[in-house]
Amino acid sequence: MIPDSTILRSFWMGGFECSSHINSRRRRLDMTAAVQHDQFCQDDYRRLKEVGMLTARDGLRWHLIDRGGEYDWSSWIPMLNAARDQGIQVIWDLFHYGWPDGLDIFSPEFVDRFARFCRKAARIHREHTDDVPFYSPVNEISFFAWAAARSLIFPYARGRDGELKAQMVRAAIAGIQNIRLVDARARFLMPEPLIHTVPPIDEPLNIKPALIQRESQFEAWDMIAGRAAPELGGAETYLDIVGVNFYAANEWEVPGGRKLHWDAGSDDPRWRPLHLLLKEVQERYARPLVVAETSHYGIGRAPWLYEVSAEVYRAIERGTRIEGVCLYPILDRFDWENSRHWHNCGLWDLEKTRGRYERILNQEYAQALRDAQAGTVHFVPNAARVHTESRAD
Repeated sequence: MIPDSTILRSFWMGGFECSSHINSRRRRLDMTAAVQHDQFCQDDYRRLKEVGMLTARDGLRWHLIDRGGEYDWSSWIPMLNAARDQGIQVIWDLFHYGWPDGLDIFSPEFVDRFARFCRKAARIHREHTDDVPFYSPVNEISFFAWAAARSLIFPYARGRDGELKAQMVRAAIAGIQNIRLVDARARFLMPEPLIHTVPPIDEPLNIKPALIQRESQFEAWDMIAGRAAPELGGAETYLDIVGVNFYAANEWEVPGGRKLHWDAGSDDPRWRPLHLLLKEVQERYARPLVVAETSHYGIGRAPWLYEVSAEVYRAIERGTRIEGVCLYPILDRFDWENSRHWHNCGLWDLEKTRGRYERILNQEYAQALRDAQAGTVHFVPNAARVHTESRAD
């Protein structure tokens, strides 16, 4: 079986890491520039085509573009033109954790500035391409609210998770409204982490904390759709394409945090297969569904892709409408907190030569992608862990 998409140019797509937040060390990140994707986007998009990917996730850097209400689009227009020239359909992240300096995220001005930024971006897009625009207004509202209410991401607003989540929902809705004023064709991807949590194995009856944690994954989508907190202005029309971000660490014990899957050396029977999680989201929202982020690291990259592709195909065979899967990041990246630590998680590894990061295709990962694209993968329980252990030996 070879899957297809009714809305995306290719079912399998690549995502470019574009986080631009201020990390726990109070340092502004710019992951687009860090891996030189801004300089070599034309080549990077061409490489996507060479491996059969015609759709990508990428991002605008709001903090570079919005200068106190004045706009400098020089960081985005070359990328926009490169995607057009290479025939790559891009889903553009408008907020990937970073915003302009001096703007209070809790203020009404934040929502207003973001809305204007989105409206202006939609006009620039129309000026440079006739393609139907795809945007992700706010990436991972739930994760951002959690991380920014702790010490991981500025503003380190401890205890204000709920306020941050509500504010980002307001911003996302305002962004959608303003984009639609410019281009009614626009489509919107709403990515959130897809999780499953269970009680500790030695406390099987202590289920309430795990259930609360698990249900929280739906809050942002429910708010956007107006099913929760209607005072934020949500409505079903704003929940267009549901994106789920899923990694091997997305299932764990609550409390305690012990991971369930093979990367932690576990064959835990409480692990919930991805095809069942996808079915649950589809039944809850009845929207087009995209696996908006997934990947693993090191020698686990290819085994993880075999497992994910088999699970996605199983979901499709059972009637779940899935429009695409994004390998994220498609280029390797370093850790947000330590620029010397590279994750070895991309389809292309990066090797610095004379000041330039050369893109080195990871051959095992690339073969797993070819197999996934051809629909020739088959699910074998625990195959990923067995393969990983044999390679480690």
